[in-house]
Amino acid sequence: MSTSTSGTSARGACARGAGTYAPAPGAAPLARMIAAQTAFETKLLLRNGEQLLLTVIIPSLLLVLFSTVDIIDTGADRAVDFLAPGVLALAVMSTAFTGQAIATGFERRYGVLKRLAVSPLPRWALMTAKTLSVLVTEVLQIVLLTVIAFALGWSPEGSPFAVLPLLVLGTAAFSGLGLLMAGTLRAEATLAAANLVFLLLLVGGGVIVPLDEFPDAARSVLGLLPISALSDGLREVLQHGAALPWGDLGTLAVWAALGLGAAGAFFRWE
Repeated sequence: MSTSTSGTSARGACARGAGTYAPAPGAAPLARMIAAQTAFETKLLLRNGEQLLLTVIIPSLLLVLFSTVDIIDTGADRAVDFLAPGVLALAVMSTAFTGQAIATGFERRYGVLKRLAVSPLPRWALMTAKTLSVLVTEVLQIVLLTVIAFALGWSPEGSPFAVLPLLVLGTAAFSGLGLLMAGTLRAEATLAAANLVFLLLLVGGGVIVPLDEFPDAARSVLGLLPISALSDGLREVLQHGAALPWGDLGTLAVWAALGLGAAGAFFRWE
């Protein structure tokens, strides 16, 4: 009798407490998943020594070196007024294109993307988290480079609100191209190609060397590159005080549409 009563009491207690400590399987809210993945991607990027070299050290050294040593005739009264916008464009390219292409390429090689693709996080949300991580890193880069440029005597013109659409479109353009490269080439090929493109665009994209120094035929082609459009647009605003440089914005918008569209069509997760 006591055993039966004890069993009944236990069952009653279980019934009354059912669900109190029971697991509730299921995915977290989508916004929380994207935020968590964004934080994770940002931490990985900032902890990577090679990524820091590309995103922070090289742009900072170039800005300080060419602003303080008379190596290249920039045509400006103060070299930093010409160099600061170009280095800001370089920072965007280093993070959105070079860094993202290399990191994503090796994630694809080691099967990280394959495993994330079958998680509750949708594929588009993963790409959104990667893009947000790029934007967070760019904010840190821009703050650091701006502080260095001000210390070197930079006096920007124009409105920061005119700079924002250039940076957003530039990020979209380079991000699309980086994801396209990472999603179609082998990781080793992506590593080599991304670094090579970084060096070529550093020299021929109007970042350090004015495009006027190149022959007319080369200048007309180089001016269509996304890095040229971004550096020229930033220079028009920050050096010359222009309003929105619609031509450069249009060029970046075309590159963004082509890059993101191609990445969406041809990206391979395995």
